[in-house]
Amino acid sequence: MKQEELLSKIVDKIVLSDDMHVKWLNSLSMMENTGARKISKYEHPVYTSIIVLKHAAEEARHAWYLKKQIEKLAKNTCPDYSYPYLLAPLESYHYLQMLDVEACRYLKNKMGLEGRALKHGAYLLVTYAIEVRADMLYGIYQEALTKHASKVNVKSIILEEEGHLEEMQRMLEVFDPEWKELAADMCTIENKLFETWITAIDKTEISNQ
Repeated sequence: MKQEELLSKIVDKIVLSDDMHVKWLNSLSMMENTGARKISKYEHPVYTSIIVLKHAAEEARHAWYLKKQIEKLAKNTCPDYSYPYLLAPLESYHYLQMLDVEACRYLKNKMGLEGRALKHGAYLLVTYAIEVRADMLYGIYQEALTKHASKVNVKSIILEEEGHLEEMQRMLEVFDPEWKELAADMCTIENKLFETWITAIDKTEISNQ
């Protein structure tokens, strides 16, 4: 089964179960928040561009927005990002952490980068790969929400993620003329981590049927 088909099948069933759905939203919120915190940590204390500030702010807003969506399904649930309130919590937490680690390892081996240059390159490649994934994931998720006439919607997130992807492409063009090769390699790395995550979600989803 193709990755898109598997995700569509999983999300379709999750949307039909409020208990699973709130944990799904909370898991996505946690991952968006993790991204926002990583960007803030990456920011230079002096030389920070408006694009980076915008990206950090929007990722944080996505985390908040997804949390607010939970209230449309159930009140007083998922108070935080503790394991009981997430789907596949271990894999959900490790996804971005490992993507960062793998990006740094890749850039050290491929380009010999270190220090601030390494952090900058990792930020660009990790963010690019995540935005490519977000475009696919949120698109499939919104299709399921529309199909089942859910009170939840993620259309505003989709629009902003599309903008992020365009911004990352422009920044990568400045970073390296061969950025497409670097980005493709990073997406291959991300794909393996995503497979691990969505497989874990699938097992959780099946166990709750």
